[in-house]
Amino acid sequence: MPAKRDYYEILGVKRSASKDELKDAYRTLALKFHPDRNKEAGAEDKFKEISEAYAVLSDDTKRATYDQYGHQGFDQRYSQEDIFRNANFEDVFREFGFSFGGGNSPFEDLFSSAFFGAPQGRRSRGRGADLRYDIHITLDEAAKGVSKEISFRREKACPRCSGSGAEPGSKVIACQKCGGQGQVRSTRRMGPFGSFVSVTTCPSCNGHGRKPEKPCGECSGSGAVEATEKFSVDIPAGVDTGSQLRLEGLGARGPSSSGDLYVFINVKEHGLFQREGSDIHLETPLSFSQAALGAEIDVPTLFGKTKLRIPAGTQTGTVFRMRGEGMPRIGGRGKGDQLVHITIRTPTNLSDKQKKLLSEFDDTPKKGFFDGMFR
Repeated sequence: MPAKRDYYEILGVKRSASKDELKDAYRTLALKFHPDRNKEAGAEDKFKEISEAYAVLSDDTKRATYDQYGHQGFDQRYSQEDIFRNANFEDVFREFGFSFGGGNSPFEDLFSSAFFGAPQGRRSRGRGADLRYDIHITLDEAAKGVSKEISFRREKACPRCSGSGAEPGSKVIACQKCGGQGQVRSTRRMGPFGSFVSVTTCPSCNGHGRKPEKPCGECSGSGAVEATEKFSVDIPAGVDTGSQLRLEGLGARGPSSSGDLYVFINVKEHGLFQREGSDIHLETPLSFSQAALGAEIDVPTLFGKTKLRIPAGTQTGTVFRMRGEGMPRIGGRGKGDQLVHITIRTPTNLSDKQKKLLSEFDDTPKKGFFDGMFR
């Protein structure tokens, strides 16, 4: 598979481009390469490429992840479907007089078929909405993995009517407006794009295709009630801020299936360690004697203390690399390193004896360092 091109390069914008600049660039390219207007070979692939770039860069969270990790790290966190989730293409084309009121927009239908094939998953008729949950963990928890119990509100099947929406003892009948399909179709002229068939959720049955003869007294015929859910989430070792977990079926209830719950990870800053990808940085002070004579010291890591040999004559700014003591890499590909940055502590409040010893030890030439350099 060929390497992906840089998203900013695809849209022809700078990395500092504003949202309006991204929108203008995408609109121009989309109108040029849309397969309904451009029949040249490769136009559809080009349209998909620029649409993917815009879907990522127009989303603040996805753009930040891409800017930090590039394609390789970004693709580990987002599937192709995730990339287009919640992407707002409607605003880009609203100026052409397109109407996007209610249900699936014609652009949603277009991208579903163009990028993912036949409708399924989140595009299936009557699927519930996806939900988001933000969770905060420590760097230590991110290094070792952790199980967290989360509590969130969502719609679930009404216990009184078992999700049918009908009062117990009454029937559920086919919706007359949509003929039991749960969707209504209309054809509209879409400016430079030609004609599109718009498929929207039936407003009469809300996509169910069937309606209760007598609405349930508990849920008023919707078949769903809001409830608090508790669930244990296993967070794998190596996650970073921006990582997300998809919990299938834990989103809002829909006519045919529930949506998914997306757990977004936020890793708190550590008081001792600084993270850079899979590597960990640590500043470690040494005494003057340790640096001059050499020593073996205990160095803290995210997984406990370990020994580090300091050679004699070590200077401030020296960096020692402790291999395999960094963050685990997602997917079981080993661990990063811990980089130990050395600083030398200058002794203070010396006794007269200590001052004398240091004075005797001092091997600095009596002649000034810069003497003789300037005439």
